Amino acid sequence: MPHLPVIPALSALSALVLMFLLALPVAAQQITLTTVVSGFELPLQVTHAGDDSGRIFVTERAGLVRIMLAGQVRAEPFLDIAERVSTSGEQGLLSVAFPPGYAALGHFYAYYADLDGNIVISRFAVSTDPDRADPASEEILLTIPHPGFDNHYGGQLAFGPDGYLYAGTGDGGGAGDPNGNAQNPDSLLGKLLRLDVESGPDPATGQAYRIPPDNPFADSESPRPEIWAMGLRNPWRFSFARATGDLWIADVGQNSFEEVDMQPAGDVGGRNYGWNILEGDACFGTDECTPPARYAPPVAVYGRDLGQSVTGGYMHRGMYVFADFVSGRIFALRNLTGEWNLSVLAETDLNISALGEDQAGRLYLCDYAGGTLQRLRFPAAPTAAFSLLVLPD
Repeated sequence: MPHLPVIPALSALSALVLMFLLALPVAAQQITLTTVVSGFELPLQVTHAGDDSGRIFVTERAGLVRIMLAGQVRAEPFLDIAERVSTSGEQGLLSVAFPPGYAALGHFYAYYADLDGNIVISRFAVSTDPDRADPASEEILLTIPHPGFDNHYGGQLAFGPDGYLYAGTGDGGGAGDPNGNAQNPDSLLGKLLRLDVESGPDPATGQAYRIPPDNPFADSESPRPEIWAMGLRNPWRFSFARATGDLWIADVGQNSFEEVDMQPAGDVGGRNYGWNILEGDACFGTDECTPPARYAPPVAVYGRDLGQSVTGGYMHRGMYVFADFVSGRIFALRNLTGEWNLSVLAETDLNISALGEDQAGRLYLCDYAGGTLQRLRFPAAPTAAFSLLVLPD
C-alpha cells in the first residue's frame, strides 16, 4: 500500500521532479539533531495529547511524566506514581496514551510494571490543574501476570485511527521465550492487544474494558479475545502512519536479527509475526522450521553489524524513520519500487529509547542515558511539489 497521499494536481514536470527527488539515496540526506531540553531521568517516551496545547509529554522510567512547553520543562511532574512502579531490569513506567478528544474527556492511560513485576494498564484523571494528573484517580483496567523474569515487557500504548487502545506486550522474558508465551493463544504476553476502553465496563463480563466486535478472536475463549496480533518478542515501539493508518511495529531480536513489521490499514488482524519459531525472517535455533498459521514476515531485518536493539519510529516525509538503542544509528525505510529499502540516516552516540511526534508531526527522540529530548531536522524540501507530500521537519 502506498505511504504517500495522491496529489492529482501535479503537472507532468512537477511529477518528474518529484520522482527524481524520491529516487535520491536516503543516506545522502544529512539530518541534524538539536537538543531541545535536557535533565530528564531515563526517558522512555515522548508524545503529545492532541489537545492543541503545544505541550510535549516525556515519560520517565521511574514513574514520572513531565511536561515540556516552549522549550521549558515544568518543575512539577504531570504524573508521579513512582511508589507503584518497579524498575528492576526492563521494568518501569513504559508509556502513556491520550485518547481522541482528550481535552474534553480529561483522562489518559498508562502502562507500567507494578511492584510485583506484573504489567498494569490503567486510567488516570486530570486534576483541576490541567498540568497535573491525579494519582489517586487510578482505575486499573487490566493486570497481566509476568513470569519470573524482569525483561521483555514491551510497553507501548497507542490509540489507533479506529479509536481503540492498542498495547504491545513482551513475551515474558528469558532467552528464547522459555515459557512459550508468544505463540500461546491463551497468554496475553508476546502480543499486540486491542481494547475498547472508552465505552465503559463490559456488562457481560464485568471487565473494565470491552472487546471490539471486529477483533479477530472476539467471540473465542482461545485465542484470547483481546489479541490483535501474536508472535512478538519485545515490541519496542509501534505507531500508526498519519497519512495511511498503516501499523508499524519494531520487534527487538534475540541473538542475530532485529525486525520491523508493517500491517496495512484495513487489515482484519490476527497476524502472527513468528517469534519464537523465527527470529527476523530466519528459523530460530534450528536450520528448518514451519512458519505458524497466518504468519506475516517482516518488511525489514538487520543484523548485528548495524545494531542490537531496534527502537520503533514513525512514518515521516514518506519514509519510516526508526533507530537502534545500542548502535545509536537512525534508519529509514522507503518503498519506491515495491520493496522496502533500508538506509542509515545518521550515526550517533546516543541511546535512543524512543522516537515521538508533537501534534504538528515534528519528530523527536529521547536519549536514555543522556536524559535529553532532541529534535530531528531534515533538509528543507527544494520544491513546492515535494513539500506537498511531507510533514514539518
